[in-house]
Amino acid sequence: MSNDPGFGTRDSGFGRPTTGVIGGAPGLQPRGPRRGCSRREGGLAAVLVVATFIAACSGTKPADPAPATDYASTVQAERARKDEAFRRQIDEPIPRAAQTYFLPLKYFPVDQAYAVTASFTPAAARTPLKMPTSMGKMRDMEQVGTLSFTLKGQLLSLGAFVETGTPPNRLFVPFTDLTSGTETYSAGRYLEFDRTPSGIYTIDFNRAFHPYCYYNENYDCPYPPPSNRLPVPIRAGEKLAQSNIPSAGR
Repeated sequence: MSNDPGFGTRDSGFGRPTTGVIGGAPGLQPRGPRRGCSRREGGLAAVLVVATFIAACSGTKPADPAPATDYASTVQAERARKDEAFRRQIDEPIPRAAQTYFLPLKYFPVDQAYAVTASFTPAAARTPLKMPTSMGKMRDMEQVGTLSFTLKGQLLSLGAFVETGTPPNRLFVPFTDLTSGTETYSAGRYLEFDRTPSGIYTIDFNRAFHPYCYYNENYDCPYPPPSNRLPVPIRAGEKLAQSNIPSAGR
């Protein structure tokens, strides 16, 4: 299992957390290079990174499905810890003035049908790609493979990326779907996975999370490429703070 804190580093590149943070479960811990949102201001020093817990049970070969009640309780507990981590880190990434609007974070109801097995097909060669960002920049990334899976009877796939020049030991999987711009953030949502030797993963959309630029314009976040635009609605994971969709809370 991984309790990786997810995206949220300073400057226009991918910095490293340098300050102790709320760790593991219920907190945060310093981690290595990240592949997502970065701060507009500041140097290479990283901000306190908030635990997303989205990778808590991802990136490993799936075990037998947990009982639905246990699974839902686990996901809900992760979400509560993430809310608390956000509250304790003033202005990082959610500004104090915006915390009453965004917190607690809003989610679709937990649905274990959105946790599916995926197979990873490595790319024959790392394919360079420039991802546009929320600040109008370009982020140098490389596609290292493709995750293929079946969701509700439909065969789908998502490209997996790493920062250019970095080891492909952690996969960055940004995506949009038919909820983007209406029920979820228009710029998409993110998933992350530790590499597995087997090439078998669990894609759990209940742990999909918004990039930090959704909460704070000082973060620069890459947009998912066209190849990662799913032609289906993914009503699982994090959603917009304001929505007319029922059961908008945890």
